[in-house]
Amino acid sequence: MPSDSASSTPHWRATQGRILQIAWPVMLSNITVPLLGLVDAAILGHLPDVHHLGAVAIGAQLFTLLCWSFSFLRMGTTAASARTATPDDALDALKQSLWLALLLVVPVLMLALTLLIPVLLPMMGATTLVEQGAQQYLAIRVWSVPATFAQYVILGWFIGQGKTRVPLILMTVTNLVNAALDYLLVYHFDMTSDGVALGSVCADYTSLALGIWFIRREGLTRLGHLPSWQRLSPLVEVNSDLFVRTTLLLGVLAFFHAQGAQQGDLILAANSLLLLIANALDGFAHAAESLIGRALASHQFGAINQLIGLTGLNSLLMALLLTLGFVSLDGQLWLWLSDNPDLLPVMADYQWYLFALPLVGVGSFWVDGLCIGSGATRLMRNVMILSIALVFVPLWWFGQAMGNHGLWMAFLAMLIARFVFAISIVYGLIRHPVRYTPDA
Repeated sequence: MPSDSASSTPHWRATQGRILQIAWPVMLSNITVPLLGLVDAAILGHLPDVHHLGAVAIGAQLFTLLCWSFSFLRMGTTAASARTATPDDALDALKQSLWLALLLVVPVLMLALTLLIPVLLPMMGATTLVEQGAQQYLAIRVWSVPATFAQYVILGWFIGQGKTRVPLILMTVTNLVNAALDYLLVYHFDMTSDGVALGSVCADYTSLALGIWFIRREGLTRLGHLPSWQRLSPLVEVNSDLFVRTTLLLGVLAFFHAQGAQQGDLILAANSLLLLIANALDGFAHAAESLIGRALASHQFGAINQLIGLTGLNSLLMALLLTLGFVSLDGQLWLWLSDNPDLLPVMADYQWYLFALPLVGVGSFWVDGLCIGSGATRLMRNVMILSIALVFVPLWWFGQAMGNHGLWMAFLAMLIARFVFAISIVYGLIRHPVRYTPDA
């Protein structure tokens, strides 16, 4: 392994302190991501008709499929931001990513209006009432696309710079505004899925306005001219790998929800809530993205082993804490989310998958963080293809007789496969870190 010529390896306590400084705001902000859905679910879950919850679950999943297919903007911006050597280079990376996001907005909106609502929604196999509610939701929610894309870039840039308190502030504001508007629109204006969608749109643009204020404080006062293709092409190449990877993953999640919908509104609602709850797994993965990227950019190769070990250990401990927390809360967790007497027993039947999800999934989140920090986005793409083709699809196919249990087992096995197939990044960073530097 190359020697560390730039600086000596820092003491592990200093590194651990830096990891925690980056990770805890990310973990809290990641917890707020499902809170956006959990607030919607908790408000609608206390209405007498369960189809409202199913409508928002399917509508939100399709909106997520649309927008999170482009969440490579967040990951790609983090990778570019973390691997810059000077403040001017960092601001230049932010400008290029914002331009890329702006160029994507109009075609994605057209895609949503011509494909998502009239074509993909009917393919979800939901009941008539659920489909009608989801259509109302999506007709409003799609207008969040410009704000969402810009926020991906802003969040990714601050994470790459290690300034993770800004994403926490932005996500907290989003959720507070969303919760207040959801309550107001549903309980005081007698709206249902359309009120939830309107509240989310208003919350997204409020957060975007605050995000613009933060990046102006960092020195970005104007975007300047559209960058040439020569300058944008490296960013597009990285993001194209991430686009394929993310689209495949979200395709699995959409398939997961569609299969649940075909088994009834109660299974759909239960699956949606279980997946929303476990979302604090990648805080230390984001720390790995930032710190690994910055260590490679500054050629601090001696710090790589320490960062790999500490981020991996912290990720595992967080997964253990989440599992213990879910087990200790047991049935109380479901009562917080819904008082529907038909839904609660169904959620209890599948709670074991929630208990297993943190421990089973943490490895895949962690290696994703290492890949983004080291710029190994092609590996991420290939790993996702292999995990779906060789693990998820065959296990789901042969487990169809097990119904929703077979679906969950295939999903958890896919998470394990992602970790196993991507573990080579650890060997590469330890043995040949110079290959992953920005100037390699």
